[in-house]
Amino acid sequence: MIPMVDLKEELEILGESIFKALKEVLESGEYILGKKGKELENQIASYVEASYGIGVGNGTDALYLALKALDIGPGDEVITTPFTFFATGEAIAQVGAKPVFVDIEEDTYNINPLKIREKITSNTKAILVVHLYGQAAKMKEIMEIAHKFNLKVVEDACQAIGTEYKGKRVGAIGDIGCFSFFPSKNLGSYGDAGMIVTNDKSLYEKIITLRNHGSKIKYIHSTIGMNSRLDELQAAILLVKFKYLDIFLHKRSELAKRYTMKLNSLLKTPPIIETREHTFHQYCIELDERDQVASFLQKNEIASAIYYPIPLHLQEAFKYLNYQKGDFPVAEKAAIKVLALPIFPFMNFEKQDRIILALQEFMKKNNES
Repeated sequence: MIPMVDLKEELEILGESIFKALKEVLESGEYILGKKGKELENQIASYVEASYGIGVGNGTDALYLALKALDIGPGDEVITTPFTFFATGEAIAQVGAKPVFVDIEEDTYNINPLKIREKITSNTKAILVVHLYGQAAKMKEIMEIAHKFNLKVVEDACQAIGTEYKGKRVGAIGDIGCFSFFPSKNLGSYGDAGMIVTNDKSLYEKIITLRNHGSKIKYIHSTIGMNSRLDELQAAILLVKFKYLDIFLHKRSELAKRYTMKLNSLLKTPPIIETREHTFHQYCIELDERDQVASFLQKNEIASAIYYPIPLHLQEAFKYLNYQKGDFPVAEKAAIKVLALPIFPFMNFEKQDRIILALQEFMKKNNES
């Protein structure tokens, strides 16, 4: 079976270095807010050219803490995309604010800047931008809107570490950037882990306090916070893998180009850009026979995945927002047509060609019938 991600092969190659790093942590006796975590914070901040990095428990906590640090809460509105993982909208709701959805672009699946202005009200406090599948959203247009209407911008870069927009890495373009190190991500831990970056010192100090029970000094709590601290063992793993991130991203780009070169005459493939505006956390095709193709691949021992089958505005949890089917037609179309194919740095061309040949066979049979 060709999996979506092969972490076992990754461990075979990086295992010696990872086990050594874990041993260092175990021998140090430092497990919470230790040296490895601080080192990772500094390295990620430097990588995206942000002033500060704050390690947290996971990407969802990163989004929640970012909104909390911006004092967004009940009565406020946050504009975002309906075509994303649930955590994006969930974080908005968790701080007590109202998610306000805007439809997406057909080619990138990212929020459409042309539709943002019409959703801005006196209650709008921020835009929560998602760089979906590893592709940068149109930050120039979004930042211009934010400045004009005095809105904060939070970047959900959970799928997009290393992605660039006009020569600048995402995460450090808006007011706060959020990353996830979920195991399947382009930089993945072996458990849950996340990171927040910012150039604002006051926001940095606020998040540092919020992630640690609202406490700067032990047992003295200045605000209501939470327990969301980057685990030292996960930080050690991430420091090892981070050394290879750009190499891995290059391999993903190579694989994506091969997919597109061999499939774009048969079905809709993602745009291939020579700059690193897309780092292909997911390589997604779009086709009418999505479910039949997924089943065909499965029979040929090839994994695939659907990201995401139900847009946020149609999720039962957001029923209280009173959106209806048809409100965001582009997102709804993507939800029934998009299919992610396996892509990971250790996938060789032989395995990829198996996937390509299977898709070509299905499309040929389908066209003949």
